[in-house]
Amino acid sequence: MISTKQFQVGEVLPSTRVLGKQLESSFHTVRKAYTMLVDEGLLSSEKGRGFVVHRQSTLLDKSARLEMGAEKIRNVLEELVGYGLDEDEVETLFEEQLTFMEWPDRIDSSATVGATKELGSMISKAIQSKVGVKSKVITITEMDKAVNYDALFIPLPYVRQFKSDSESGLILPVVYMLDASVLVSIIDRSAVQTLGLLTREPNSVPVLSAELKQLLQFPGSILAGTTDGRFLPPFIKDVDLLLYTPECAQLVERTIPERNRLLLQYQISENTSDMIRAELWDG
Repeated sequence: MISTKQFQVGEVLPSTRVLGKQLESSFHTVRKAYTMLVDEGLLSSEKGRGFVVHRQSTLLDKSARLEMGAEKIRNVLEELVGYGLDEDEVETLFEEQLTFMEWPDRIDSSATVGATKELGSMISKAIQSKVGVKSKVITITEMDKAVNYDALFIPLPYVRQFKSDSESGLILPVVYMLDASVLVSIIDRSAVQTLGLLTREPNSVPVLSAELKQLLQFPGSILAGTTDGRFLPPFIKDVDLLLYTPECAQLVERTIPERNRLLLQYQISENTSDMIRAELWDG
């Protein structure tokens, strides 16, 4: 993940517990891996911050890499001999495993596809939060850019379109929805008769409005509009609760009381996160 520039020099890596949860591994295993990367010069351990990216490529030259690999193999050989395998059996075992070994293609870059940049960014952040993978954002009208990425995270409705029309590499379908905790919070507010929806891009409005109506079955009215980031639209004064996208957060959160607003975020399904882990982490 460091060598593929998922994390930049100077960036603090996720805590061992957070990354362990994302990888479905123990934090002890993650800490051991971090420590090994410190030894290789890729990370530094800073008090009060954690593990910080020091370099994006190993300091080890070819000779040092071979020496480290030889040490690993030597330890494995000693263990196999301890099991009672002789020289011929060990040689046969290594040859078989090399034959069966599937060398994965390198994933250097990935992008998330959205109906708009704004919505794509929300999906991208949901993927990063759940799995720890960063991605650029392209829209469904930018299929020509798909060839620039090794992997694409694509919402289910657009998968067929990209599979048939693009020359992209790995395509990973994404199933997502609005964050359940936000939806529950809306439903729990029985006094709310009018919802407001605020986005930065006009084309984000019909998509989010449809999702809210489908998931909430809201009996009241939904007033929607956009902002350029400088001023709130007039309809805001007529709503009981304002729902807004992260692109609008700075303006909304400095002008609207917390009790009268909710930030909209996406979450990806467990199957989606498992699939991404299998393709990009476990590969």
